Amino acid sequence: MIVYDDEHFMRQALREAQDAYYEDEVPVGAIIVINNHVIARGHNQVERLNDPTAHAEVLAITSACSHLGAKYLPDATLYVTIEPCHMCAGALYWSKLKRVVYGASDIKQGFHFFYGEKNPFHPKTEILGGVLAGECAKLIKDFFKERR
Repeated sequence: MIVYDDEHFMRQALREAQDAYYEDEVPVGAIIVINNHVIARGHNQVERLNDPTAHAEVLAITSACSHLGAKYLPDATLYVTIEPCHMCAGALYWSKLKRVVYGASDIKQGFHFFYGEKNPFHPKTEILGGVLAGECAKLIKDFFKERR
């Protein structure tokens, strides 16, 4: 069996973010992986759904829980292109993920802005930031640059 690394899965999250970009949504993408298999995908759909909670992470969690028929994801890793916001951090806390891996930091809306160095996720959740951070940040910057 091939074991993929964090960069491999972050590239898949980046493809989700690219889909959001093409749909004129803020380009954030997320995937959820268990045992080296992607079980859920999501990208921002706030504009499409007229729903401020339709963030990539929340949509991916909903899809993963539906797929598994479970309300917790203790064996799962979430890959998301941007540091989760305060709202998503709460959803990630309650989903009890094993790991949260994000790309670029978000100094204005990311969980670090609200929590500092405290872990806002479940106590057993591991956090890793900075995976393909440059590529993740570029997509967001390009999106907002085009719209200003």
